[in-house]
Amino acid sequence: MSTAQTLALGAIAGATILLGLPAGRVQATSLRLRAALSALATGILLFLLWDVLSHAVDPVEASLTAAADGTGDWSRFIWLGALLAGGVGLSLMALVYYDQWLCRRRASGGGRSSKRSAGAQLALLIATGIGLHNFAEGLAIGQSAASGETSLAIVLVVGFALHNATEGFGIVAPMAGESPPPSWPFLLALGAIGGGPTFFGTLLGQAWTSDALSVAFLALAGGSILYVLLELLNVNRAFDMKPLVTWGLLGGLVLGFGTDFVLAAVGG
Repeated sequence: MSTAQTLALGAIAGATILLGLPAGRVQATSLRLRAALSALATGILLFLLWDVLSHAVDPVEASLTAAADGTGDWSRFIWLGALLAGGVGLSLMALVYYDQWLCRRRASGGGRSSKRSAGAQLALLIATGIGLHNFAEGLAIGQSAASGETSLAIVLVVGFALHNATEGFGIVAPMAGESPPPSWPFLLALGAIGGGPTFFGTLLGQAWTSDALSVAFLALAGGSILYVLLELLNVNRAFDMKPLVTWGLLGGLVLGFGTDFVLAAVGG
């Protein structure tokens, strides 16, 4: 597979995130509908947290097993384990302190970012976390193509494209029903932040393979998504519609795992 073909696959996998973005302009005046959309997005992100951390842990566990049976080096396990723990902690706490800084800035009335709605700010954080996750997915596509596993690379693109289509909705769900609705340029910017890293990960993955790099970006994504989940749980609790929110969350989980099962069924 040529470099151009590989990069085209990476671009396709990332671009499907755009399919879910128009949902951000839905004028959901019904409080029940807004609660359902928020809960559905929470379920999708809960699946993504599991997906991200499970893939990040795999290389760490493999290095531990290799070190324990004498075929590997303990220093490699320590290095990968430190990247995993440090990446999750760094991204999680960085967003905590960023949110505190943003709240102080809002209170003082300064800065363009302070004029964004709470939903838009949350969507931006979700897009950032998903972008880190998609960079790691791009690495997997590029590495598969570089090692000559063309069929695997294509399968990964199909699976990741399905994932990204649902992720687009997860990004914009917090803004559904806002007035005025988010602008198209802002939605496209969110799509670039969330989906663009797939292309750049593919570019880097084709040229250089590294478990450490993959673990680092997955860990950063895990911490970011964990923070966003905590915020969304607070939003969902405020709706005071526990049965509806729970059904929506389950629906998001089913949607996330469903796309994962499709990927597994075709050999990914």
